[in-house]
Amino acid sequence: MPEIAIYDMDRTITRSGTYTPWLVFYAWHRAPWRLLLLPLAGLAGLAYALKLITRKRVKEINGLLLLGPAVDRARLTPMAEAYARRVMEQNVYPDALAQIASDKAAGRRVVLATASNRYYVEAIARRLGIADVIATESVWDARDRLTWRLAGENCYADAKLRMVEAWFKAKRIARAKVTVRFYSDHASDLPVFDWSDERFAVNASQKLRDIARGRGWPLIDWS
Repeated sequence: MPEIAIYDMDRTITRSGTYTPWLVFYAWHRAPWRLLLLPLAGLAGLAYALKLITRKRVKEINGLLLLGPAVDRARLTPMAEAYARRVMEQNVYPDALAQIASDKAAGRRVVLATASNRYYVEAIARRLGIADVIATESVWDARDRLTWRLAGENCYADAKLRMVEAWFKAKRIARAKVTVRFYSDHASDLPVFDWSDERFAVNASQKLRDIARGRGWPLIDWS
């Protein structure tokens, strides 16, 4: 039976999250004055913590504050590539790279499924040797500029599972005819964990660690 290995990215493959550092990286190099808006981004985070706005809205607000209302693809792409190089140099677990290589050597199709945004995730995925990416999508305008709006759902929690299932359908892969293994660090990915055949709690948060112990899932520490 064919096998697919799905990996979360932030804090699973990487040591820390990548979205906010990406925004700061871009602003620092392209518009340093936007870093003065970071306290407003903090207020958006507080509003989310108080359940006044969604995670999707937080990402949109932060994108607007630190990237701006629209960014030309030609201006964005080299920055995404530079950021991906930095992530690979400073923020990736060597053991994660080894496991990805092991899965590929075993003939598994490796897929990256992340809440981070596709426009920079793909640059990281290429360096990881992963061709298949499921990620949060963005709205591009008629002039091929990235806008601050997200297209569709933020690839998180139940939405991540819906997007994984949509990817299977688009690739014409019958779920019943493949074995799926899943690696993630966070309990928000429980929908995908439960949907998968083999589950690996990697660098797990305390909540996921407790769940994994209760269900007999392997606990792996790549740190």
